[in-house]
Amino acid sequence: MDIKKLALLGSYFLFLCIHFSYSQYQAQSTFGNGLLNIVGKDSSWTAKVGARMQILAISSWEENQNGELGNPEQNFLVRRARLKFDGFVHTPKLRYKLELGLSNRDISGGSEFTGNTPRYILDAVVMWNFYQNFELWFGQTKLPGNIERVISSADLQQVDRSLLNAKFNIDRDMGFQLRHHFKLGKKALVREKFAFSQGEGRNITKGNLGGHQYTSRLEFLPFGTFISKGDYKGADLNREPTPKLMLAATYDINKDAVRTRSNMGTFMQTDTGLYETDISTLFMDFMFKYRGLSLMGEYAHRDADEPVAINLDGTETGDIVQVGNALNLQTGYLFKTDWEVSARYTHVELNRDITGKNPENQYTLGLSKYIVGHKLKVQTDLSYLNVDNGTDEVMFRLQLDVHL
Repeated sequence: MDIKKLALLGSYFLFLCIHFSYSQYQAQSTFGNGLLNIVGKDSSWTAKVGARMQILAISSWEENQNGELGNPEQNFLVRRARLKFDGFVHTPKLRYKLELGLSNRDISGGSEFTGNTPRYILDAVVMWNFYQNFELWFGQTKLPGNIERVISSADLQQVDRSLLNAKFNIDRDMGFQLRHHFKLGKKALVREKFAFSQGEGRNITKGNLGGHQYTSRLEFLPFGTFISKGDYKGADLNREPTPKLMLAATYDINKDAVRTRSNMGTFMQTDTGLYETDISTLFMDFMFKYRGLSLMGEYAHRDADEPVAINLDGTETGDIVQVGNALNLQTGYLFKTDWEVSARYTHVELNRDITGKNPENQYTLGLSKYIVGHKLKVQTDLSYLNVDNGTDEVMFRLQLDVHL
């Protein structure tokens, strides 16, 4: 059976499931809380089915030889289209999450290491609260990396994430995670997150290609928890009545990594196979919210033992680990009318001697209208990218988010 027939059969099966569910249950959820919310007859399982899409329009202008902006390049696309399933099985202490990507951007990146197939699966993870404040995760999901990456693309403050995230994030991988939290005094909270993963990113079918990846993250919330997990959402939609702050640091080491950005980027090929080197990534970040005001900051640093890939005879292959630093600062203010203005500054400075790339500075102004919070919103932003001794660029984006 070819993949087209399989996809058609899967779509038909999903339609039958939804049709059957609707014939048995009357939808009780409000907009933004899932298409279906099903509870087993004996309450031993639950299933919440959701869908979301982001429809994006982009116009960009590059500086020409005369120092003027040239003709615009325009693009209209479905930036993201997702199906999400979550709930629990057997006991509320055993939760699951399955998220599938459907847009071209969601499923792109297939290679011989993913079976030359589209990468439909974003998350497929089971989370077991096995003892008090301890939780064990197993499956494919986001690693506990920089805050901007872990914030869902559904809950971003601006149209999309920053250049820091594009260059340095450690994204998703397959493996185990152990999470724990405890209180300090009456309000302060500490959260510890540890991950042991394969190290090559999501949807790898060839098994472990290099070494393994180890990630540790520590979070400190001195004033207690944010309302509705607002520390991992853009904008202060809850208008925190008292100041809330999260300070965090992540250290990630990918042993014998085979890709140019740890578990992201291109695979480094040599005349004898894959090139391997240890790659380390450090993140430090914070989130602050109070009465509609939000502040977020991130610092990233990546290093590698031997960043330039070489063949057996010592000649360079052309693949280079993207080592360097980046800083991202972002702020926004939400008015009582649910309009928000935001601003972002991002500085990316890869090691020029190794990568040959010049420093970049990007300045972004954003405007958002939250119609039903993050579930239905319209966002637009205008960015100016300055590249040292390079081509500057202006970019305008407009995006509609709909989450069912």
